[in-house]
Amino acid sequence: MSDVLSARLAVLPRRPVSAFVGRWSGAPWLSGLVLLVLILGVACAPLLTRWDPLEIDLAKAFAPPFYAAGGSWDHPLGTDNLGRDILSRILYGGRVTLLLSVLAIVLGIVAGTLLGLLSGYRGGWVDVVIQRSVEAILSLPTMMVALVFIFVLGQSFTGVVLVLSPFIAARFARMVRGDVLSVRALPYVDLARVAGASDTRIILRHVLPNVAGTIIVVATLEVGQLILVVSSLSFLGLGVPPPSPEWGLMVSAGRQYVATNYWLSLFPGLAIVLTVLAINVIGDWLRDVLDPKRVV
Repeated sequence: MSDVLSARLAVLPRRPVSAFVGRWSGAPWLSGLVLLVLILGVACAPLLTRWDPLEIDLAKAFAPPFYAAGGSWDHPLGTDNLGRDILSRILYGGRVTLLLSVLAIVLGIVAGTLLGLLSGYRGGWVDVVIQRSVEAILSLPTMMVALVFIFVLGQSFTGVVLVLSPFIAARFARMVRGDVLSVRALPYVDLARVAGASDTRIILRHVLPNVAGTIIVVATLEVGQLILVVSSLSFLGLGVPPPSPEWGLMVSAGRQYVATNYWLSLFPGLAIVLTVLAINVIGDWLRDVLDPKRVV
């Protein structure tokens, strides 16, 4: 018995430890650190600043950052045209921006994954109906549709999430379906079917784990895109309604003062750029790490 087991183990592909070390050696540690600092700063906002992001103090309006002439550590990144602390608004505004993006991506993942699994595994008319619907959604310009719906329905936190979620779900449905079609044709799926396993068991035990990598990678990349879309909607005045401290809204509010008080738009703009860049770099790395065809 031990000889048979040894023989079976001998034919299994053996991956050296250096292969796994090689994957982690190329990890984007700097991007991970930047993203970790941003997330911790947003989560611990009450501990990092004593200012209310909505508190107006006209006597302190346009206070410069600490490094500029007349600046102080009392308001490290300065204040806006209403005397509100920029740092506190960035930290609390990050909660709004990130929460909007995460909620939209979660709804998109759940709906898109279910539709992709159903479409790829069942095939037939189910696949045709789902994929034609997906193609119809993907053919629409995301920003234009979002602008129209939000303009008609009004500005609200829930409205932004509900408008953006179908576009995310459509992308996930298309990607997951492609992986399911490949996994469905593998021998062990046929063996499970012959052994009497139900479709639900096959999907949950054999198909879904094999498409999890795709879901993770697409989710990571889509979060960065969603942050840009959410910020763009707020910049155009159709996102989260003021006076909520949202990054895109802060950039928009400070654009008329760029020539004289640049920090009103500069720092929230940097927060958007750093967050999206860090997430995209990590997403690219995850795509390489989770790619089974990657040669190490």
